[in-house]
Amino acid sequence: MAHTNGHTTNARSKAFPHGYSSRLNDEVTRLDVWSVFSPASGYVPKESINLGQGFMNWAPPKYVRQAFDDALETVEPNHYSIPRGRIRLRQALAETYGTSLGFQDGGKLDPNTDILVTAGANGAIYAFFTAFLEPDGVDEVIVFSPHFDQYVSNIKFNGGKPVYVPLQPPKASSSDIVSKSSDWTVDFDELQKAISPNTRAIILNTPHNPVGKVFTREEISKIGALAKKHDFLILSDEVYDCLAYAPAQHIRVASVDGLADRTVTLGSAGKSFACTGWRIGWAVGKSDLIRPMVAATTRIVFCVSSPAQEAVATGLEKAADHDFFPTQLREYQERLSVVRKGLDALGLPYTVPEGGYFALVDIQRLQWPADFEIPDMIKDRPRDWHAAWFIAQTALVVSIPPTDFYAPQHYHLGEKYIRLSFAKDLDTLRDAGKRLQKLKPFIQ
Repeated sequence: MAHTNGHTTNARSKAFPHGYSSRLNDEVTRLDVWSVFSPASGYVPKESINLGQGFMNWAPPKYVRQAFDDALETVEPNHYSIPRGRIRLRQALAETYGTSLGFQDGGKLDPNTDILVTAGANGAIYAFFTAFLEPDGVDEVIVFSPHFDQYVSNIKFNGGKPVYVPLQPPKASSSDIVSKSSDWTVDFDELQKAISPNTRAIILNTPHNPVGKVFTREEISKIGALAKKHDFLILSDEVYDCLAYAPAQHIRVASVDGLADRTVTLGSAGKSFACTGWRIGWAVGKSDLIRPMVAATTRIVFCVSSPAQEAVATGLEKAADHDFFPTQLREYQERLSVVRKGLDALGLPYTVPEGGYFALVDIQRLQWPADFEIPDMIKDRPRDWHAAWFIAQTALVVSIPPTDFYAPQHYHLGEKYIRLSFAKDLDTLRDAGKRLQKLKPFIQ
């Protein structure tokens, strides 16, 4: 593609004579999944139940909301915080993570050097790549697919190159087989081949979105050994750390085999306290890793919502008093049971997640009528887009097609599934399960 003064020529127009940045080519032209599969989009029926995007349909806990209100009543939390984040929240995070990150000196986290509060976990991801990637298109980042879609744009926007290693799905799938998320595995030969002298980092997401896989100590250790051997960093996305279902156990990546020296761990108040719109996340790691991320954050957003930080600090400080995290975990396990009951009645295979709040459903045996109309805007998209459209129009349940979480060369893996979120109340999930039964006549 021709370039002029750093801009692609096809991005120029009379309205925008200077063109837009070449990094935005894909972002400007592609139809993203979030713009289609939402009852608010105008495309799927408004009366649909939204099991697509992973946000809750309930408010944060009352004691956390009260803390937000209390913060608004005082002067300081209504103004700028320092870019690193409010000290109270950093202290609460230091207590929460304690010594679990495996710092070799055995000491606790220093809230003044080892923690950065960010604009959601996504803000931490962007700051990480701003801090550690050169903007010349050479540095490579290994991404396990399916992946959180923001990883890729964050890498590319900062001049990096994503290198994709797909998780291998379960070998067999039939109506009487329910797979476990642990059946999705890393092909370590393929991972080794993906590593090059330009590899700068790898992203490890556990518990995993959308598979629900909780990486084992053995898997983390093998990935960590490669990171040490080839000297690259680990960005450990652990935003679902409080949602690992027994017998699975969440293991902090930084705690394994001395990986703390090269690992930045991410967390999210939105996932922990049902406040995704507050946009409070954090990055935790050794000071030499956090320091450049603070510098990046200062120039990207400067700081994030001060009263929300105070409220999240209260959420962490008083969680034990309210038995919050154990209760939340039990409630999510109940929601998962309701979803499983609906899927069992439907008869399509699915993956039982060990963590997080997503389930992948195998839709290979779902066959819609030949005359069912697929709109022109998605006709060229993979089969999972067509399946999700058919499900939304027929059963009035919105799901997400996972090929948006894959590189094009791996679409053949993702298009076999749809993703459902069970971060919804029990009545909504029961209703969705009943609606999905409308698909039964179309299952071969």
